[in-house]
Amino acid sequence: MTAQEVRLCGLLLREHFGEMVEKVGTHLLRNGAQNLRAICHETGISLDLIKKTLCVLMKHGFCMFSSGRKGPGSPTEYRASCDRILGILRYPRYIYTAKTLYGDTGELIVEELLQRGEMTMSCTVKTVADRLTQNMEEGRTMDYSEVTSAFGKLVETHFLQRRPPVVRSGTTDSPTPAPPATPKPRSTPAATSQPTPESFPDCYKVPHVTLIGKGKRRLSSEDGEDQRNAKKPKMEPETHGDEGIYWQVNFERFHLHFRDQAIISAIANKLDPTSSEIVRTMLRMSEVTTSPTATCTKPLSANEIFRSLPSSYNIARPILDQYLTLLVDDPMEFVGRAGESGGGMYVVNLHRALANLARATLESVVQERFGSRSARIFRLLLRKRHLEQKQVEDFAMIPAKEAKDMLYTLLSQNLVQLQEIPKTPDYAPSRTFYLYTVNQLQTSRLLLHNCYKTVANLIERRLFETKESKRLLEKSQRIEAIMASLQVSGAEPEQLTEVEEMITAPERQQLEALRLHVNKLDSAENQTDETIFLLESYIGYTVAS
Repeated sequence: MTAQEVRLCGLLLREHFGEMVEKVGTHLLRNGAQNLRAICHETGISLDLIKKTLCVLMKHGFCMFSSGRKGPGSPTEYRASCDRILGILRYPRYIYTAKTLYGDTGELIVEELLQRGEMTMSCTVKTVADRLTQNMEEGRTMDYSEVTSAFGKLVETHFLQRRPPVVRSGTTDSPTPAPPATPKPRSTPAATSQPTPESFPDCYKVPHVTLIGKGKRRLSSEDGEDQRNAKKPKMEPETHGDEGIYWQVNFERFHLHFRDQAIISAIANKLDPTSSEIVRTMLRMSEVTTSPTATCTKPLSANEIFRSLPSSYNIARPILDQYLTLLVDDPMEFVGRAGESGGGMYVVNLHRALANLARATLESVVQERFGSRSARIFRLLLRKRHLEQKQVEDFAMIPAKEAKDMLYTLLSQNLVQLQEIPKTPDYAPSRTFYLYTVNQLQTSRLLLHNCYKTVANLIERRLFETKESKRLLEKSQRIEAIMASLQVSGAEPEQLTEVEEMITAPERQQLEALRLHVNKLDSAENQTDETIFLLESYIGYTVAS
């Protein structure tokens, strides 16, 4: 874990949860697993506040706990997860993906779960239905069954999963449920272990939930029966059949979807939409049978692919064979034949595809920063692996002086490495070969580190811009609130115009410039995160294999 990662995690925690959560989170990231007493002593925060902060971190999956290093009976230790905290950057992408696949209902379900960390199904359905009802025309309501159906589809496709039960001193308890309106963190865990979703067999089992559908006829307050019931205090809380069963977003499933979309998009850009649709079909057929860490999908025959293609694509079987041959022969090697014999079974080379996408990203960065000639040298070293300076000059067809300057510039930026191969043990320069090379994995890690630094700088700049215009933004919000209340009360147009004129023309220009600037920063942050995801995926696959 680098200093830039800790810095970025701190900024994300401060922006979304406040300074106290940031202080405890960054402390755990820097110092590793610690118990409550050590955290309280080293941070100077009260024990009660430390407990509440840890509950917030654990509710969102940013902190894990386990038995102390001294064995059973020792104090429980807490450790923060850098990867999960950095996942906050991807929250807008998760929400947009859910909207694309399952519409507005799926979008709001994922948004609520990301905001609260964990929720019961009944609480999620009611909250989302109420939000959708507010956006509908007056007199219309959203039925609970529609939201329940969308929730079930998200679970069926594994985008949502149950939160595993907490093991406390050898027993398994479910977490304390949170109220629907203002979810509070669970009581301070005194657990000895924290199971993972993979070890939980009922991870995707949807419970039977009893909810009264929206739009049903209800007795009015004028009915005597309703008035008598209203005077009686409620003796028992309302139950729905899923008490203690909490749900969370399955980030790993979203990441697999992002990986597949990156591969499909690259094939569409390089070849054509039909080729990308064939690969999309192969990936969709292999979703269940392929392990998330597998380097390639399960083998599929041409007949299976042909039967699974969408009916809208009128592709004849001979044409499909030609497309598969084209994909196999493509230098990018996104699709390959299964086995050394090269029979009629095809696979999608996931690791090779990510490696090629990461290499294209590295080449693009070098070209943008150092020009096309430097990119030519970089690309040449990637392909040839090891070359002497004279060979680089000849193969790249660049004058000696320029090639030397470019190589030294790339070497100073750690984008190119120099390997010494001595002829004799004394490493004499006259008897040593000096070969230039590119280590793609090492260079990818360097670029990933720079991406973390870039995102942190973007966030700090956005916070600075917002702070500088804080007074003007507050004034604009107050005026918008006044305008909304006047419109609801049916005010005259002259009154509305008078309130609008409380913001002067220069202030409006300043607000518009601020809005455009913040939008650019947000867009740059999202685009950088796409590069981060691609590099993280490539590094993860390479290290695992």
